[in-house]
Amino acid sequence: MASSALSLSHRFLCIYSSSETNNQSSKPQLPLTRIPNRSLSLLTLLKSTSSKNNSTSLQSSPEDPKPIIKPKRADPTPPPELSVFDSPLFINLRRLRDESVKYDGIVVDILSIALPAALALAADPITSLVDTAFVGHLGSVELAAVGVSASVFNLVSKLFNVPLLNITTSFVAEEQALVLGKAKDESQLIGDDCQGEKQSKKFLPSASTSLALAASIGIAEAVALFLGSGVLMDAMGISTDSPMRIPAEQFLSLRAFGAPPIVIALAAQGTFRGFKDTKTPLYAICAGNLLNAVLDGILIFIYNLGVGGAAVATVISEYLIAAILLWKLNTQILLMPTNIDTKRIIRYLKSGGLLIGRTLAVVVTTTLATSMAAREGPVPMAGHQICIQVWLAVSLLTDALALAGQTLLASGYSQKNYEEARQVVYKVLQLGLVMGIGLAGILFIGFKPFSGLFSTDTEVLAIAWSGILFVAGSQPFNAIAFVLDGLYYGVSDFEFAAYSMVLVGLVSSLFILLAAPAFGLAGIWAGLFLFMALRVIAGIWRLGTKSGPWKLVWDQRELES
Repeated sequence: MASSALSLSHRFLCIYSSSETNNQSSKPQLPLTRIPNRSLSLLTLLKSTSSKNNSTSLQSSPEDPKPIIKPKRADPTPPPELSVFDSPLFINLRRLRDESVKYDGIVVDILSIALPAALALAADPITSLVDTAFVGHLGSVELAAVGVSASVFNLVSKLFNVPLLNITTSFVAEEQALVLGKAKDESQLIGDDCQGEKQSKKFLPSASTSLALAASIGIAEAVALFLGSGVLMDAMGISTDSPMRIPAEQFLSLRAFGAPPIVIALAAQGTFRGFKDTKTPLYAICAGNLLNAVLDGILIFIYNLGVGGAAVATVISEYLIAAILLWKLNTQILLMPTNIDTKRIIRYLKSGGLLIGRTLAVVVTTTLATSMAAREGPVPMAGHQICIQVWLAVSLLTDALALAGQTLLASGYSQKNYEEARQVVYKVLQLGLVMGIGLAGILFIGFKPFSGLFSTDTEVLAIAWSGILFVAGSQPFNAIAFVLDGLYYGVSDFEFAAYSMVLVGLVSSLFILLAAPAFGLAGIWAGLFLFMALRVIAGIWRLGTKSGPWKLVWDQRELES
């Protein structure tokens, strides 16, 4: 068979050579190297097939040989194992580090919202600071009593107010973005003459529903605070024979009448935030705080009303703020809903229920810290009150960045503009860290002279000065924690915000309960520092895992890249 194959190849080569010779007269001469290449290729193929299998015949032409597939050898070196630094969490942290802060359009939008909001957000802390400054000159007992009452008021009031404020901001921002997008599409179909009629009051169901809920919640809070002031003082550990009991209960009973305007004003502020308008709330709050400062001096010192005068001044200023905001809002939207939207109310209640649990964890942790400080006595409590008021007031300035991030993120996310949403996340986190470091430096330098505004008692001031590491050192963590809260709300990640805060609050509260008896105020302040640090860890982990509503934001980036 092998000899027949060689004979066949010899005949084929003869025919091929003869045909090439005959064609030389009619065609240009081809290179001489092509003939031997083809013959050698055919001989190689025939010899290979005859040696491997004697029964195999010629299957293909030289121009279409069968490919010979060689098995791949396994790589003897295994692939390197991924370390924890290659996880999505650290990848996003490196992206955050590499993203430079440029003064672009997003930064301009953030600052235009955050700068007026920095003052507007400080409304309640500034009011408390003014009250603390005036009451502090009455004595350490009165100052401690106002501190306990203010903590109780925050426990009951902010339990419902803060969730309603954040939900209103997100829902109104989403609805406003969709309305504006629809209006742009309609403007291409109708003329400018018809647009004038449409620029009257808008109907935003999210805003009207929020205001209706705010009125109901505010009345319920007022009744609960007024009737339950004695029970709440008992819960705070202020016994009937304590010198703080009478002024604390008096301040809380009078302050209860300011609950309805506070809740309504916060719902109105949330609506303006959804419009990206933080200047209007600023004007209203400045007017109210100015009136509060004037009335504090008159009622406390001229009419000798003591802590009761401070409470009355605060309540009057809160009604003025609510009236200004409602008057201005009435010129833009319909305040009262035309019908009851059950689905929208359920959405508010569902999201609000999650944030109520979250707010409860925050307020219980801070109130527990105040209660443990009150057990140390009037002088340590007064020093703690100065530290906590400055800590909260300065920290909440960074919440303005959280508000800007929430509004812009909700707008971009609702319109599925995920690239803008990512840039908002990076920018507000970077700006928050810079602001936190700056505030820490300012407090390290200015806390000692600034605390002298709240008391002239040397013992109280000495205790307050001992907390400078807590007040100033925690500011970078506070800034990032507040910014992360705003990012949660911007994508309506209310579920994780609630569950993570409950867990963080539980751990921090247990730490305070164990550390306060052993270390006093130092243990309480360490527990509050731990509370903010755990919030930052939980938030960074959430962004890095790309789960929940964040999956759309980060997955879109991978698709684009």
